[in-house]
Amino acid sequence: MKGRSRKTGLFLVIAGATFWGVGGTVAQKLFQQFAINVEWLVTVRLLIAGVLLLAVQFLLKDRSQVFGVWKNKRAALRIIIFGLLGMLAVQYTYMASIHHGNAAVATLLQYLAPAMIIIYLVLRKETVFTRNDFVTVSLALAGSFFLLTNGSVSQLSVPAPAIVWGILSGVALAFYTLYAVPLLKQYDSLVVVGWAMVIGGLSLSFIHPPWKMGSSSLTFEAYLYLVFVIVFGTMLAFWFYIESLQSLSPTETSLLSSLEPLAAVFTTVIWLKEPFGSFQWVGTVCIFGMILLLALNKKSHSKTAEHMNHEKPFKVS
Repeated sequence: MKGRSRKTGLFLVIAGATFWGVGGTVAQKLFQQFAINVEWLVTVRLLIAGVLLLAVQFLLKDRSQVFGVWKNKRAALRIIIFGLLGMLAVQYTYMASIHHGNAAVATLLQYLAPAMIIIYLVLRKETVFTRNDFVTVSLALAGSFFLLTNGSVSQLSVPAPAIVWGILSGVALAFYTLYAVPLLKQYDSLVVVGWAMVIGGLSLSFIHPPWKMGSSSLTFEAYLYLVFVIVFGTMLAFWFYIESLQSLSPTETSLLSSLEPLAAVFTTVIWLKEPFGSFQWVGTVCIFGMILLLALNKKSHSKTAEHMNHEKPFKVS
């Protein structure tokens, strides 16, 4: 982890996290300015990014895994369920939250997933509720309150549909994180995520075919935004994140990947000029603190840490 390779790893994880965060803001621009259909964008994003990730696996890594995953009936069934209830659910709820609200709030609500995982594992009696868990959940709850109310209990600072979709996105990400662990122990992350994207995209194609854009006309600028969301905000973001592990530890990549919500918040506020109240910034700091606490808690041997810090990351926003 020295010299140029470490610098390359730092560049890759920072670039990947930034691409993820900015990708959500660019999607918001497409929804607001160009009236892009949510279902169409999710379909196209999943199909193209999934195929590209599988192509990377086939050309640069163990190509036998690309189709080998379908030779194991249990793994094949699991990846289909993961593609539908994990990948597709995460992608659709996240984009729907952005469509009804903004990328900053949608991303921060999605990052409540670790707190949801902690509560789920405690209720299942798979782990004990530690002091760190208490602080994590408390930060998540306080952050959500300030983010969604801006300190006023009498009214919401974010449209209700955006909140509902955002919370559902967190629930979907919690399922996505827990359900994929056995698959990631057998197959490379690119294979698992690539096929899950293709499965999710194909299933949504029956509801909104990719050839029916749903927008009368798109400018050259809009197509550039689409390329960014699909290639940079999805495919390259994930690939860079995976490659950074060649020269950085999983803890370091987890910590630096927390730049994603920061990138989403700052680009939403500065570029799209979305209003963001003082208490919403307090909520943002609380949620960001929760993320840092989880990333730095590398000495924990609980099942919660095991699920959220395994060595094959696959976070995709």
